[in-house]
Amino acid sequence: MELAGNAYGNIPKCYSMDMSTDFVPMSIFSESSQGKKLSVEGKIYHKFDMKPHNENMEDYAKLCRERTNKYMTRTRQTQFIDDDSEMHMRMRPMLGTVDSKPSGSSDKRKMPMKGSEMKRTRRDPEEMEKILFKLFERQPNWTLKQLILETDQPEQFLKNMLKLLCIYNNKGANQGTYELKPEYKRSEDKSDSQ
Repeated sequence: MELAGNAYGNIPKCYSMDMSTDFVPMSIFSESSQGKKLSVEGKIYHKFDMKPHNENMEDYAKLCRERTNKYMTRTRQTQFIDDDSEMHMRMRPMLGTVDSKPSGSSDKRKMPMKGSEMKRTRRDPEEMEKILFKLFERQPNWTLKQLILETDQPEQFLKNMLKLLCIYNNKGANQGTYELKPEYKRSEDKSDSQ
């Protein structure tokens, strides 16, 4: 088969047609302008495949490459704006950014955020015991958060150490704090008197 006119540039003119009947027959439907009626316009019994002749394959491949490259190029453009004095060009802080402070948080020390760069490393348990004893000399009751800030140890490791050395106060004036077990308090008192 040969196309009559070549109005589309370097599109091949000569094609070979392959007819095949080894596919499921199809029907052509149309819909009325109101969209209410559907009617059968015809049936398809044969399938025709067109491909360019072998002598036109190089031209056709070149056409396909050009078409692909054309659609892959971006049409965006970068513009430089010289006048940056306009109000809409200025950067404004948004809610929830670093500059904005929630009310009542200026006095409190915040816990460092957990992250891969903020991983805490465990100390030797004996060294940790000495540090905890020194902290409890300074102050008799500590919350878990205070101890994490002071020791910079992983929470679970610190909890395990506190279970060995301390009592957790559930009630009373020191609720929610840890204090040394009585046996450790006695040993400190004896060492002070000697």
